[in-house]
Amino acid sequence: MDKFSPYTDLAVEAAEALGIKEKDSRGVEVSTHESENASLTVVKITDKEGERCTGKPMGTYITIESPYMRENTPDVHREIKKLFAESLSKLCRLEKDGSVLVAGLGNRYVTPDSLGPKVINGIMVTRHIKDSLPEEIRDNVRPVSAVSPGVMGLTGIESSEIIKGIAERTRPSLIIAIDALAARKASRINSTVQMSDTGVAPGAGVGNKRSVLNKETMGIPVIAVGVPTVVDAATLVNDSLDCILDSMMEASDKGTDFYRTLKELAGEDKYAVISNSLDPYTENMFVTPKEVDAVVDTLADIISGGINMALQPEIDTENVNEYK
Repeated sequence: MDKFSPYTDLAVEAAEALGIKEKDSRGVEVSTHESENASLTVVKITDKEGERCTGKPMGTYITIESPYMRENTPDVHREIKKLFAESLSKLCRLEKDGSVLVAGLGNRYVTPDSLGPKVINGIMVTRHIKDSLPEEIRDNVRPVSAVSPGVMGLTGIESSEIIKGIAERTRPSLIIAIDALAARKASRINSTVQMSDTGVAPGAGVGNKRSVLNKETMGIPVIAVGVPTVVDAATLVNDSLDCILDSMMEASDKGTDFYRTLKELAGEDKYAVISNSLDPYTENMFVTPKEVDAVVDTLADIISGGINMALQPEIDTENVNEYK
């Protein structure tokens, strides 16, 4: 922890840490679009230099942010679902009859990690019934299957092994993997959705990296969808110290011994303080809001609804009963 660097799964936060707001010579492009209730940021990592700077694979990352995600605001949630569906459709680039496997990663028994399995509960699965549907709607339904493989601690099998085995038998055109993430800023917890065409490394956000799910390992494109549900405790301590030190330095006279001491503490010494304060849990303590149970259910509904709208564009809230 002497060189503590707050971890984040979000490409938008990696770009912010580099001070990139638009196009950068380091192979990173950022564009942001604001609406009344949400903001959408697209981060494109275009070369190896961009990979090195951000620590993220080359590809496109779309982030939707809205504080209303964690509130009971059905009208806004419908708006976010639509925005999510439009963004996901652009990433997927599927043929009309292309089949999709949706995989909900995570541990259903650990609330902050249960997002993936809960999303699966809301997915409209159609692969098994497509041939038996009435002719007038059969051509409007995409074959979709879904699975929640659990975690290695419960199954003894890598999630990627389970998903790859299923994909080899069912031959989907695309995999959509949903997982819980970790954020750098506490304000983004449960209020941000990121999707990317780079795949996903299950457990990376909490330091439990497993086999990566991406086009190289699966043999077909993998879209990753995630929501940050935790922030590591070291990040919270770091941010708190920054605020305290900044306030004390503003109130101190420059050039005094006390000011110089604060300025020194704001540098590398701060990381040692963080490390010592959190031992023996420095790298294993993560924090989540107390209302996470209800919020994860809401987020799962938003994401599953957005996926259904993206994969089944002929289905909307008005005609959904025709397909049940």
